[in-house]
Amino acid sequence: MDGRVDPAAATSESADPDASRSEAALHDAVHGLFERDPLASAAVPFVPWQKWAGLAGIAVLILALVLATTPTLIALTAVSTAVYLITLGDRLLLLSRGLARESILHVEDDRALAVTDSDLPTYTVLVPAYNEPEVIGDLIDAVSSIDYPADKLEVLLLLEADDDVTIDAAEAAGLGEVCRILRIPPADPRTKPKACNYALHYATGEIITIFDAEDRPDPLQLRRVAVAFAELDDDVVCVQAKLAFHNGSQNMLTAWFTADYALWFNFLLPGLMKSSSPIPLGGTSNHIKADVLTEIGAWDPYNVTEDADLGVRIAARGHRTAVLDSTTLEEANPDPINWIRQRSRWYKGYLQTWLVHMRQPIRLWRTLGTVSMFRFTTLLAGTPVIACLNMVFWLITLSWILGQPAIIAQVFPAYVYFPALICLVLGNSTILYSNFIACRETGNAALWWACLTVPLYWVLMSIAAIKGTYQLFANPSYWEKTVHGLAS
Repeated sequence: MDGRVDPAAATSESADPDASRSEAALHDAVHGLFERDPLASAAVPFVPWQKWAGLAGIAVLILALVLATTPTLIALTAVSTAVYLITLGDRLLLLSRGLARESILHVEDDRALAVTDSDLPTYTVLVPAYNEPEVIGDLIDAVSSIDYPADKLEVLLLLEADDDVTIDAAEAAGLGEVCRILRIPPADPRTKPKACNYALHYATGEIITIFDAEDRPDPLQLRRVAVAFAELDDDVVCVQAKLAFHNGSQNMLTAWFTADYALWFNFLLPGLMKSSSPIPLGGTSNHIKADVLTEIGAWDPYNVTEDADLGVRIAARGHRTAVLDSTTLEEANPDPINWIRQRSRWYKGYLQTWLVHMRQPIRLWRTLGTVSMFRFTTLLAGTPVIACLNMVFWLITLSWILGQPAIIAQVFPAYVYFPALICLVLGNSTILYSNFIACRETGNAALWWACLTVPLYWVLMSIAAIKGTYQLFANPSYWEKTVHGLAS
C-alpha cells in the first residue's frame, strides 16, 4: 500500500469499514516500512554482518590489550584525539557557514501574507501526545492561532485510544474549527512515529508537519513554508523551522539547553544546509511534501529519533532539506532526571539511525558523496560516542591530578599529548565561544553565565550518552517518555 488512504473511501466488502480501515492503517503504521524495505527499519537493531563485525572488533581489541597493553592504549588515545580534532574542525567550518545570513531561508511577513488563500496548498498538522492533559489546552490554543485558511488546514490530535485523561482534557478544552482527535489503537511499539504513521492514512494535506504537545509555533510558519516550497527547487522536499525555548531562564539546565539549541538550529543546521549534507531533522516543525513522505516510507516506528532518521532517508533518496527562519517555541526540560531520559533517547536514536543507514555503506556513499558521508558519521555516530569518551578522558585527567599513575604518562607520549592538549584548551575554549556567539545572535545574551558554566552541562550529556548506548543493546526501541508542563 502507498501509505495514504482516501478519507472518503469506503469498503463495502467489510461489515465494519471503519474498523477494517483502522486495522489496515495500524498494521502499516507498525510493519509497513519493515515489510517494504527491511534494511531501512530499526525493527532489527543489528543485521548479522554488523553483529559479527562488532564481536570481531571487540575480540581483536581484547587480544591486543592482553598482548600489547601499552601500545594498544596509545593507539586508542591517538585515534580518539584525532577524532576530536577532526570533528572540532568540521563543526567550526559549519559554524562559519551558518553565520552567513543567506545560509538560512527568509520569508518576511509581508511575503507570507501576500499569498492568496486560493494559492495555498492544503496542510495537515500532526500533534502526537500521550498522557499530557496539563498541556493539551495550551496546545489547542497554539495551533488555533496559526494564520492559515480553515478550509485548507486540518489539525489531527494523535491520542492513544486508552489515554482517557488526555482525550477528556482535549474535549473539555474545545477543539475549535480545525482540530479533531484521532484515536490511535494501542499497539507496540508505543512510539511517536507509529502514531504519525497511523495518522498518515487519514491525513489529506499536500504538506505534512508535526508539532509537539508543548509547542508554540510561529503563527505564520505554515504560510512561510508554502512560499518557500513555491520558490525552491523541486528537489527540496522538506523545510525545517528553527526550535527555541520559552523558559530558557527558568534555571541553569534550561539556560544550557537554550544555548545548545541556539547553536544547533541557528548556525549548525544552516551550515549543513549550505554544504548540502544530510540534515538530522528536529522532532517538530519539519514540513514535508506528503507524496514524498509516502514515497520514502514515512517514519520508522522502531527508531526513537524518527526525525533524524527521516532526514537522512530524505538525503539518501536524492532529495534536500532547507532550514527556515521561523521559530517554534518549546518547553526546555528543567528537571535533570527528565532531561537525561530525553537526551539518552536522542543519543540512542542517533546510533540507531547510523547503524540502519550503514547497512549498505557503499550505496549510501555513492548517493551522499564523501564529505556528506563523513558528516553523517560524525553527527549521528560521533556525537554520542564522543559524549561517552568525554567521561573516560575526564576520569583519566582526574586520576592524573590525584595520583599521577605511571600508565597515564605512558599512553600520552609527546605526539599524543600535545594534540590532546590542543583539544583540552583550544577545543573547549572554541566551543564556549561558539555558545557565546549563538546566545548573542539569538537575543539570549543574558544567558552568558550559562555559556561560562556549560562544561557542567557536558557532564550530563555524557551520562545521557552512556545510558543511551547501554539501552541500544538492552532495549533499543523503548521510548522514554518526556514529561512536559514543568515550566514555571
